[in-house]
Amino acid sequence: MTFWFILALLPYSLLGSSEAQEGFGSERSHVASNRVPFPWSQVRLPNHVIPVHYHLSIHPNLTTLNFTGSVRIEIDVQNDTDSVILHSKGLQILRATIQHEGAEPRAEGQVQQVLESLPQEQIAILSPQPLLSGNKYFVHIDYAANLSDGFYGFYRSTYQAKNGEIRTLASTDFEPTSARMAFPCFDEPHFKANYSIKIRRGQSHIALSNMPIEQTVALRDGLLEDHFEVSVRMSTYLVAFVVCDFKSVSGYTASGIQVSIFAVPHKWDQTHYALEAAVKLLEFYEEYFNIYYPLPKQDLIAIPDFQSGAMENWGLTTYRETSLLFDPETSSASDKLWVTMVIGHELAHQWFGNLVTMEWWNDIWLNEGFARYMEFVSVDGTYPDLRVEDYLLDTCFAAIGRDSLNSSRAISSAAENPTQIKEMFDTVSYDKGACILHMLRHFLMDEVFQSGIVRYLKRFSYRNARNEDLWNSIANTCSDDDFTSGTFCYSSGQAAKNAYRYAGEHLDLKRMMNTWTLQKGIPLVIVERSGHVLRLRQERFIKTIQQDHPSWTAEQRGYLWHVPLTYMTSNSRSIGRHLLETKSDTIELEGQVSWVKFNADMNGYYIVHYEGDGWESLINLLNKNHTALSYKDRANLIHNAFQLVSAGRMSLEQALDLTRYLKSETHNVPLLQGIGYLKTFFRIVEKRNITDVTRSLKNYILQYFQGVIDKQTWSDEGSVSDRRLRSDILELACDLGYPPCIKKASQLFKDWAQSNGTLSLPTDVIETVYSVGAQRSEGWAYLLQKYQVSVSGAEKSKILGALASSRVPEKLSRLLDLGMEGAVIKTQDLSSLIYAVSRNPIGHFIAWDFVKKHWNQLVEKFQLGSFCIRNIIIGTTAQFSSKEELEEVKLFFESIREQSSQLRATQVAVENLEKNVRWLEKNLEPLRRWLLKSLD
Repeated sequence: MTFWFILALLPYSLLGSSEAQEGFGSERSHVASNRVPFPWSQVRLPNHVIPVHYHLSIHPNLTTLNFTGSVRIEIDVQNDTDSVILHSKGLQILRATIQHEGAEPRAEGQVQQVLESLPQEQIAILSPQPLLSGNKYFVHIDYAANLSDGFYGFYRSTYQAKNGEIRTLASTDFEPTSARMAFPCFDEPHFKANYSIKIRRGQSHIALSNMPIEQTVALRDGLLEDHFEVSVRMSTYLVAFVVCDFKSVSGYTASGIQVSIFAVPHKWDQTHYALEAAVKLLEFYEEYFNIYYPLPKQDLIAIPDFQSGAMENWGLTTYRETSLLFDPETSSASDKLWVTMVIGHELAHQWFGNLVTMEWWNDIWLNEGFARYMEFVSVDGTYPDLRVEDYLLDTCFAAIGRDSLNSSRAISSAAENPTQIKEMFDTVSYDKGACILHMLRHFLMDEVFQSGIVRYLKRFSYRNARNEDLWNSIANTCSDDDFTSGTFCYSSGQAAKNAYRYAGEHLDLKRMMNTWTLQKGIPLVIVERSGHVLRLRQERFIKTIQQDHPSWTAEQRGYLWHVPLTYMTSNSRSIGRHLLETKSDTIELEGQVSWVKFNADMNGYYIVHYEGDGWESLINLLNKNHTALSYKDRANLIHNAFQLVSAGRMSLEQALDLTRYLKSETHNVPLLQGIGYLKTFFRIVEKRNITDVTRSLKNYILQYFQGVIDKQTWSDEGSVSDRRLRSDILELACDLGYPPCIKKASQLFKDWAQSNGTLSLPTDVIETVYSVGAQRSEGWAYLLQKYQVSVSGAEKSKILGALASSRVPEKLSRLLDLGMEGAVIKTQDLSSLIYAVSRNPIGHFIAWDFVKKHWNQLVEKFQLGSFCIRNIIIGTTAQFSSKEELEEVKLFFESIREQSSQLRATQVAVENLEKNVRWLEKNLEPLRRWLLKSLD
């Protein structure tokens, strides 16, 4: 599944099944909804009964917006039992029977009593006779339900046709725990089974599911029933079906897999790039994983209402329209990269997640961390011109911003109930997971890493795996029968012991990687240079508890990482390597050096602090010859410096001095990294109405970076890297009121409006042009009108961002109301709209008041624990930086304690706000002094 993570942290970008028996709800006495004792007291299902095959029939009515269903589940009984416990949520159970496999085929079976536990989302089908171990039975359930109004389960979606008609479709989104909203099932990832699915529909619609249609049967009432081929073994959350009237475009991979892109009929012409990308990426994965895609087809469908970015259902991946459709007239270079990466993510899941699935949600990173990382590997391998590697740095910067808070969590963390499970789909699972895999890949080298993950996929195909299964598979890259005594290959009997040589040392790979997945946080490596000796020590890097805090020592206790260090020096451009497994260590260099830089190309997941004159020597190097370091190293130094400022380990003045070299920087990644921090500081002081610093910082940015601003053209020319820089720089320049920028954007907006929107604007500057035009009342009104008629998701997103930039409070309030109503602005876009308004210096209190006022409605729309709720909470509060605002946020969270106490996001929000308060208190005066000195 693909999510957007709002990372407005200051500074910039700043359990196994056996455990379930002791888990959530184990000490409660459970009763069914009719007050009869419910025979199971755990949030996880018992293992007495195992599903083997689901025979599922579904009939959605797109007029009455409800559906009926029938499921016949073949089960194996593992232990004698008198009940079958499975999941069900919001379903009206009409009839349930249990039959032994030896019963007459036409025998209907005895109707059984069904109990329901609403808190656990479970039903119990009681059997008058014991179900005996070793026997096979069939559970048959007839049921009915309404199509969901939200984004989970089997839900309704709508779109406006070209003639203005509102049309309805029905689609599914089950991950993590919503298959139970569409059919009664064993809704846990380790209960894999086969599926035979039948869907009834009208003649004007089509039905899609995981597998191709085997046959279509005409029914007497004019309906059609599509029978789909039997699926491979898979988890419930990967089941999918859609009933719609979409059009498609199709192609084939070299291995004969049919790939089809589906969209609403009038957006069919926006599907072609996705088809090209999907075919290329699927072929890439088949070769990289050395495992053929096991299904005969792969459908990708753009759903008009979709909460996340996309979902990896096996054979039928579902997407937001902006994550799949590409309109050359309105989609920018960044839009193209986003579509490509999302497709790469979901197709990677067809192996990581679908073929091999985590045993329980505590290890969801095995799905999402791998899929996030494979985005970069696959897109780099298929579309190198998109320069996707530049974005990997941003991914790791985002992970560090979250991981350096005390409210972070281990990658592999306990999660039992649905709210806790939803919260596992976060920056830690996705971004940190991707970054430690990147570190491991560079540590082991590409070939060893690749052969290890191929072994993992082959060993656990159609099965479930745990954290340690991955490390054991990578540590043992031979076949089971082989034994080679070479550097990288050991027999399976030695897999637990290990493994590889690194800088001449043996290591235990599982033990090493457990330090990255079973404890939270990120290491700070402190380097002190003394002659030709480097003295190293490691600490836990934490920004919210500094060294003078009473709890500092306690928060450091017990943390130790095995850190694969890389470094280079003034005497050698070759990469040195050292594995830091202890709190302190030393490295002896060959002779004296004038500087040393650790974490080459930022391939490692750690922060580095240089004591003594270490930072000054690097600042001098950047000023004299910045190209002595790669652009990744330069961006890494900028990031590390400002992170250290936030943690109280480095002065703001020294970090700002480091950025002075940017006047001669030509690469967009370090340039945007440095400007990004200045922009973040500007936003904070602007929102606090600290007028003198706001004015000074604005003047400094426009003066110091005038050369790079003036060099930008209002076009779509150049490389993807050039186009990204142009988009970001011109947006900032106009936002800061740079007269030449405002003048050009205003003229382009005027010309576009006079052409009634028919004039093609350069796609990379569309949002900047719209935002400038939105500052005038007539421009804002015109954009809102265009928003309602645009058929491009990319354009609508840019218009919405521009509308949210208005400095008129009444317009911002109207926008939020439209988002809540869900007609003009779809509900799927509400959370990003709230965040956009909160970033506006006029809108941050408006957005926060809106969230407080409509909290219950927002939770009803998006569900507690969802990424939308997390983004609303963290995104709106991240704009605050005063003690008064901190107290107000705490009071609100206390007023919703029943809900907020279940969420990790509220802890993140409070801690982030505390960090903002502390940062401003400590750094406002140094920032003021530095700016005055720099502007002299």
